[in-house]
Amino acid sequence: MNPEQIVSDEIFCTHGDAEKSFLTNKLQESLACYTFTLVTRGWLTAMSNGHEMTLLPGDLYTYAPGFSITILRASDDYHSICLLADEQITFDITVVRNVIRAAYFPVVQLSEPKLHLSAEAAQVLEKRMDLIIEYLRSDHLFLHESLRTLYTLFLLDVMNIMERTLKHYSISERTENLFISFMRLLQEHFIAHRDIAFYADQLCITTTHLSRIVRQVTGRTVIDYINQMLLMEASWLLQTTDLSIATISERLNFSDQSSFGRFFTRMKGISPKAYRTGR
Repeated sequence: MNPEQIVSDEIFCTHGDAEKSFLTNKLQESLACYTFTLVTRGWLTAMSNGHEMTLLPGDLYTYAPGFSITILRASDDYHSICLLADEQITFDITVVRNVIRAAYFPVVQLSEPKLHLSAEAAQVLEKRMDLIIEYLRSDHLFLHESLRTLYTLFLLDVMNIMERTLKHYSISERTENLFISFMRLLQEHFIAHRDIAFYADQLCITTTHLSRIVRQVTGRTVIDYINQMLLMEASWLLQTTDLSIATISERLNFSDQSSFGRFFTRMKGISPKAYRTGR
């Protein structure tokens, strides 16, 4: 598995081991994708959204753009199966709300992006992901359409499992819906709109209410999420294109290259030029 292979595919699925898992630390800043990882053997410890988290067999970890994940340690026998879907294809499919809800549901209700599955539920998802791998390796004439269909079925399975697993919700349905709606808006407008008021107005709530919801669900601020999305987009452009830094700063709606440089250095601890040189 390598960055070029993943970037070129709308939907990608692969078996992973301890060595491959550490690619996440490099790839997360250059990929705008939704990721579902099912641990099948061993264990892995990661820093997720500022909190240390351990994944064990039967755990389903969900990642969505805007979150941060750093792999810290993994057992030698660690094994998982991972499904990645490009952000754009995610918004194109008919069950897009199920995607977003599946990605954020564990965070909203359990305060961490993982859910422990029963052996039966884990087997269902593993079979679905293996089938996607089988199609990816085939020369199917309608591969594009087939993968989208399989991705949709996978998401419906995930939501079915989540709904059955979590009987009592810790966050109200209204709060959950507002948070999910905010994240969807953010992914569409973070470049043009960096003010909380825009998102609050779109959701017909006050800025105070929106700030409270985001902090209640994740412990982070609205600005944290906006900055994280900008950093991910900037990192992706620096790593995968030859656009000048001035052009990138303009594309990301910064007032000038200097302000973009200060932002990137503050967030990343390294200048845009140094980051690109080390890619």
